[in-house]
Amino acid sequence: MKTLAWASTLLGLAAAAQLQQVSNFGSNPSNVRMYVYKPDNLPANPPLIVAVHYCTGTAQAYYGGTQYANLADQHGFIVVYPESPYSGGCWDVSSDATLTHEGGGDSQGIASMVKYSISQYGVDASRVFVTGSSSGAMMTNVMAATYPDLFQAGSVYSGVPAGCFYTGTVNGWNSTCSGGHSIATPEQWASVVHDMYPGYQGEYPRMTIYHGDADTTLYPQNYEETIKQWAGVFGYDPNSPIETDPNDPAPPFTKRVYGDKLVGALGAGVTHNTPHFEQEDLEWFGIV
Repeated sequence: MKTLAWASTLLGLAAAAQLQQVSNFGSNPSNVRMYVYKPDNLPANPPLIVAVHYCTGTAQAYYGGTQYANLADQHGFIVVYPESPYSGGCWDVSSDATLTHEGGGDSQGIASMVKYSISQYGVDASRVFVTGSSSGAMMTNVMAATYPDLFQAGSVYSGVPAGCFYTGTVNGWNSTCSGGHSIATPEQWASVVHDMYPGYQGEYPRMTIYHGDADTTLYPQNYEETIKQWAGVFGYDPNSPIETDPNDPAPPFTKRVYGDKLVGALGAGVTHNTPHFEQEDLEWFGIV
């Protein structure tokens, strides 16, 4: 009987929600792929997290390598995992198309995934969030800049400011930016954001920025520049956090709070492989 019970449990697990690919979800000029994790028991009008993978990554890898899906089962939200259409698995965060609202690039495809989820799954449009790592973190900043009306908050793991990676080419590499040599004032960075959605007068998503100070892939100056960018958007002073908390959210990170819309956390000795703080993200998003 124990064997039968164990087998029954396994069958139950196999029947649980799984990652599913979705086709024909709307305007998708660059052929980004959409995958969705939708728990079996969802409340009405659930929240949505868009989780964007790193270079060389896939939707499946990010689904398996982060805890968002497990937390979705516990807290009743949907996770969309976009997948890059390019062979190297990086995102286009460098072309005019993707850096422009409704410009025809990867960002437009991801925005279509959000709109599809709202219309087809009943997602609460006021509770949509975005997160990502490395190239996905760059895209998180881009999404917050190009489609601020779709997202309420974002969390960025080892990225660069929106627009920093510009090359004018699709899926390009910008060594000046990656090396931490693209330096601007908060006002200049804010102008880069505003130029991605000309005429937009609404609110921008709350942002939390994670980075390691030993990152030699996207150098840690990119953390400082990203803080400056969103501080410029929100009107904060990037040189004067209102709160500094050592060992938060965990050692060796130090959290700096600049206002209710911007938080940064820099990890001493942490490389490009910044750990994920999924529970912290859910609190930042207001899901828990």
